[in-house]
Amino acid sequence: MQKRILIIATALTATSCASIPTFQPNAHLPSSPESWSSAADASGEIAAQDWVDSLGAPRLAALVDEALATNPGLAQSLARYEVARASARIAGASHLPSLNLASDYTRTEPHQGSGTDSFTLGLTSSWEVDLWGRVRDGSTAGTLDAEAAADDLGGARLSIAGLVAKGWLGLIEARQQSELAERDVERSQSSLNLTERRFARGLARSSDVRTARSALASSEAALASRQRVETAAARSLETLLGRYPSGQIARDGDFPDISSLAGVGAPGDLLVRRPDVRAAERRLVAAGLRADAAGKALFPSLTLRGGTGSGGTDVADLFDVDTLISNLTASIAAPIFSGGRLRAQRDQAEANARLQVATYVSTVLTAWQEAENAIHADGILARRVTSLEQAFNEAAEAEALVTRQYSSGVATIFDLLNAQSRRISAESQYISARRDRATNRVDLYLAIAGDFSAAPSADPAAQTGE
Repeated sequence: MQKRILIIATALTATSCASIPTFQPNAHLPSSPESWSSAADASGEIAAQDWVDSLGAPRLAALVDEALATNPGLAQSLARYEVARASARIAGASHLPSLNLASDYTRTEPHQGSGTDSFTLGLTSSWEVDLWGRVRDGSTAGTLDAEAAADDLGGARLSIAGLVAKGWLGLIEARQQSELAERDVERSQSSLNLTERRFARGLARSSDVRTARSALASSEAALASRQRVETAAARSLETLLGRYPSGQIARDGDFPDISSLAGVGAPGDLLVRRPDVRAAERRLVAAGLRADAAGKALFPSLTLRGGTGSGGTDVADLFDVDTLISNLTASIAAPIFSGGRLRAQRDQAEANARLQVATYVSTVLTAWQEAENAIHADGILARRVTSLEQAFNEAAEAEALVTRQYSSGVATIFDLLNAQSRRISAESQYISARRDRATNRVDLYLAIAGDFSAAPSADPAAQTGE
């Protein structure tokens, strides 16, 4: 009988689910264009370089490494990855039979006579034969979930690196804007001093003095505002680094020199490079497998159970071979009525599979959009920086000229203040434009999932002992 059961189980397993269809949600998946619409010449092979290092700032590389080791949000992603790995091991355990050791002691006390003791010791085993591949589908889906969580972790690392880079650029801009405001206060004070001297010699009106004082007060107010923005930018960067946000982080360095746009790969490359796209694809496949498994739960299941044990009225009987009893049973169960629960679970799993398809499509389209936007903006921002640099230089020359004219009495106080305002505005816009171009280059690296060095402690394998 035991041999017959094993032969039947083996035959059923060998022919499992050959005619069972795989769930395929009806959906139109996007096809990859051959090149970018914004710049076809940018579709060359992605340069093998560390994009953090390419920004030419050793301090930035150190900040990125620090963030990858200490950022609390990244620690959350690592914990979710570990949860998914454990869940995958749990799902994979369903392939193997379970084995349990049990020991019982029973004391019987009749109304009359003396009581008796009973001792048992045994091993029990159970194994569900995967007739239709349902267990395999669930196990594979669990593995895909773990791989998707690993992609999420990689995406979180890339995102943290990008946030640190953009926070660092924001701090540089805030520092330079504060320095600009400080110089503006100094020049406004110089203008006031000049106006007061002219007024003392009868060459200026009292209204000119008051106008110069008003300009100085406005400059001091602008400086206070710039200093507040600078401190807030420092605190934001410190928070990314996992530090207490005291606003005391070093404020040094200049914007990196941005080179011409090199190859960023083809749109199709993003489907294999970007962690969020890979994660969405794996979750899509996992959802399809779970939909298959939910449908197969409506089919009969075969479970093999076996056990062996010994026992008697004395503890020594537990180890007596003569009392050893073994058994093996096979049971086939087919669901007949469950209140619609199994069919509802199947419908739920199929709806989730359709949801994951839509999520995948949305993720892919978003990835292409982000890359297209960054590629398109790169050239525009480069031209904007050049134009604003020229505007700043001309405004600075005009201010110097009007300052000399005002000293000699040719220009009015309003001519001077207007020239100073134009120069300040032009320089401020130039600073912001340089920051925008550098930030856009970081966005491009994020959009194409550019390579960068990571702190060893941010590697999931290093932290989980793999």
